[in-house]
Amino acid sequence: MKTRPLRPSPRIRVSGAIRTRRIRPGSSPGTVVFVGEQRLAKVQIDVIHYDPVGWSEQLDVSVRGCADVVREDSITWMNVSGVHDVDLVERLGECFGLHPMTLEDIANTTQRPKVEEFPGYIFMVLKMIAFNEESENIDIEHVSVILGDHFVISFLEDDGDVFDGVRDRIRSSGGRIRLMKSDYLAYSLLDSVVDHYFLAVERMGDIIEEVDDRLLEDPHPGDIKEIHGLKRSILSLRKAVWPIREEVAMIVKSESPLLTGESRVFWRDLYDHCIQIIDLVETHRDILGGMHDTYLSILSHRMNEVMKVLTIISTIFIPLTFIAGVYGMNFKEMPELQWRGGYYSVWAVMIMISVSLYLYFRRKHWL
Repeated sequence: MKTRPLRPSPRIRVSGAIRTRRIRPGSSPGTVVFVGEQRLAKVQIDVIHYDPVGWSEQLDVSVRGCADVVREDSITWMNVSGVHDVDLVERLGECFGLHPMTLEDIANTTQRPKVEEFPGYIFMVLKMIAFNEESENIDIEHVSVILGDHFVISFLEDDGDVFDGVRDRIRSSGGRIRLMKSDYLAYSLLDSVVDHYFLAVERMGDIIEEVDDRLLEDPHPGDIKEIHGLKRSILSLRKAVWPIREEVAMIVKSESPLLTGESRVFWRDLYDHCIQIIDLVETHRDILGGMHDTYLSILSHRMNEVMKVLTIISTIFIPLTFIAGVYGMNFKEMPELQWRGGYYSVWAVMIMISVSLYLYFRRKHWL
């Protein structure tokens, strides 16, 4: 019989889902406490200035220089890699006049995606998703974006991001981004995050399709564990993606002077992308629910086939067992025992009964 090696546990795992620190109950609103996986890496601040004429970039800028880093004659993008340094987050808040509730949400990596308007800036929270091909993991990272007049500040949970395409467009001399205001830069950051949603969800869809095909061909007891792992990953994606639609819709409807009329068409296009992502996630979720039912149906069908074969075998042997039991009784008065050829006659009857039952079952298509 052809055997198949046991598969490992579900390949897709969602990193960033386990948190180690929590806000203490009863804390004052606006208390900046880091909530998430504790990290020891140094926080790095990178700054890019650009205008239609040119651009400049500074790496690992100190907090002391952040107060005067914004220029009125250009757009400034400050990217902060790491929010576990609470003191640094508070100093940045003082430099840019950020509300304490904003600082609290920046340091809380479990914060639900949302958008809030404050005097002088717009605060946006979302989840950055990327599919790691090497480990076949889905990495979910907390991202906060501050949109102000002539500047954008992005806070990342870790040092990796998906903004390389935005940086390349800024460095390119012919890019639209250099001609637009800071709200277009904020749109570009969110659009880059949503584009990577497509990559992660589509890659996950390929794995779901692979498992679905394998399930129909040769289901295995380990498949149910893999299906449950995929369902948990889809639920994590759904939790991260669904609020984005509401967030972008609020930005589209906002009357904030920070949002120019030239960029609103791009925000509406981003809203359409969010709808597409949600449709894909819901489709995969429905497929996984059907896969679970399919697996149980296949197991039930297999069990029914086994029970049918065992029942047919038992049905054939019941009359044979009855005949053998009758002539196995130790009574003296059993005339058939003295008949000449009685042994062969019993065998003939038993074979006739077995063949008749077999032909009957074949006629009924039970075999």
